Amino acid sequence: MSLTKSEAYCLNEVRQHDHDRYVTALFIPPDCRAAVLALYAFNLEIARTREIVSEPLLGQIRLQWWRESIESLYTGTPREHPVVLALQSAIHTHDLPSDHLNALIDAREADLEDTPPPDLGALEVYARSTSGELLALVMHCLANGNAMAAEAGRDVGTAWAIVGLARAVGFHAQTQRLYIPEDLLCEYEVERRKLFDLKSSPGLNRAIEAMVTRAENLLSDARARSGGIPKLARRGLILARMVDRHIAAIRKVGYDPFAIPPARPAPLLRLTLQTWRGRY
Repeated sequence: MSLTKSEAYCLNEVRQHDHDRYVTALFIPPDCRAAVLALYAFNLEIARTREIVSEPLLGQIRLQWWRESIESLYTGTPREHPVVLALQSAIHTHDLPSDHLNALIDAREADLEDTPPPDLGALEVYARSTSGELLALVMHCLANGNAMAAEAGRDVGTAWAIVGLARAVGFHAQTQRLYIPEDLLCEYEVERRKLFDLKSSPGLNRAIEAMVTRAENLLSDARARSGGIPKLARRGLILARMVDRHIAAIRKVGYDPFAIPPARPAPLLRLTLQTWRGRY
């Protein structure tokens, strides 16, 4: 696959900062791979807003810059940024809708707040609006607007985000951020002080288990749709296998978010066999 300078930049960014998605992109058909990597690099840019700004106002300014950058792509005056230029090609080739890209930016405003979602449903809305819609756009590239493929993408992407937030509890706790739903914190009597001190508790583990169970249900929903998705397009959903691996690691430590080991390298041979069979 021959890449432009901008597309090569996206590939390197995703490989360095979002390795699981990078691995899944290796299985994407070559004619769609550059577009998918551009989308993943775009997601990286907006997803790390909270980590690189010192206050919410600066985060809002950064997200607004990206809104204007997306607008520039549809008015024919793209900004000189490698991710923007890579997105220009993806938009032209796959007719990506601007409102979906802007919705991804809007959803990231929630990261600038410190309050946890009120319940598991609200957490799922956040996960679906970010990672879920991102994978739906990937499936748009792969399946030419197949509605079932897009919905499966939303389910897999949502499950990915929920499990990712469960794995990141320790990272977020260090800055007193919480994505565990408020109702689970109350139901299982999770003490925030202990959580922010990185101390495990039976209630915290049960809250994480509830999040993981919801992710597993979403994966089941996505897999139930496989029959309506072209076999080649299913490669975009191989991220589901990555979610399986992370869930297994969380379950192995009794759902203790502070005991989850670093992720192991993805089993490329096994993933190759599963994609060849059309499974995700």
